[in-house]
Amino acid sequence: MTNIDPSAMQGDPPARTSASLLIVTGMSGGGKSVALKTLEDLGFYCVDNLPAELLPEFVRAAAHPERAEQKLAVGIDMRNRGDLGNLPEWLSAVGAMGLEPQLVFFDAADPALLRRYSETRRRHPLTHLGLALADAISLERQALKPLRSLADLVVDTSELNVHQLRHRVITELGLSQDSSLSLLFESFAYRRGLPADADFVFDARSLPNPHWEPRLKPLSGRDQEVRDYFLAQPQVGEYLAHVAGFLDTWLPRMQSNTRSYVTVAVGCSGGRHRSVYLAEALAAHARDGGWTDVATFHRELD
Repeated sequence: MTNIDPSAMQGDPPARTSASLLIVTGMSGGGKSVALKTLEDLGFYCVDNLPAELLPEFVRAAAHPERAEQKLAVGIDMRNRGDLGNLPEWLSAVGAMGLEPQLVFFDAADPALLRRYSETRRRHPLTHLGLALADAISLERQALKPLRSLADLVVDTSELNVHQLRHRVITELGLSQDSSLSLLFESFAYRRGLPADADFVFDARSLPNPHWEPRLKPLSGRDQEVRDYFLAQPQVGEYLAHVAGFLDTWLPRMQSNTRSYVTVAVGCSGGRHRSVYLAEALAAHARDGGWTDVATFHRELD
């Protein structure tokens, strides 16, 4: 892929805008996905795993004068195809276009990263090299040292749950937040255990399972084909109505000066279809009901 020369972009520069740009980076398993999802919920236009050398071109296209208030967030990490050592050059090119990019590095101690990968059973981006997980983490930490040294803000997520991380993102970056209860709707697979921070847990394993439909099996509850499947199932609609009614009754009673967040977890066998669909549907219902700080987290997908 051809490198971008910042000087070549100085001819015919775009008008300076009031757009903002956050570069989200850090250790795999350190919380970048949750951070990007939080920023997306707050109105940022988010792109994950953008090749770093395309950063100036992306900003040039996205921060158009007609969208001068656009808030941009870009995820860049070890999956990146390109030399991350050139990132200062690309950031300078972005600065010449009228933005002041802010680099935020999400980190966590090695034991926390090992625990998270053990709990989710996801593959580390560097395990394809034949490395043990601990060695992959060590190699990634060494490779990302230059990025960490460039960071405007380093967020240590070792002791943070999802709610606390969202709160840190909002407060550390000076983003607006009202005082209402923060709601997280989380999907999970029962075979991998219950979420440790769940306040309410609902079991969806009795519902029809798209896993047994060959065309739906590789998809998730986020996909339209799977949503259409569930919409055609009366049992699913009845289940959703009962759970939504329960939450409509009890969530308002949980608001207090001492409680700032609630996690509603929905589980199924694989954590891919039923629980994901229901978590998304309940989150949409909560937003429609006037809750303003609502997020979803799909443990087996995210």
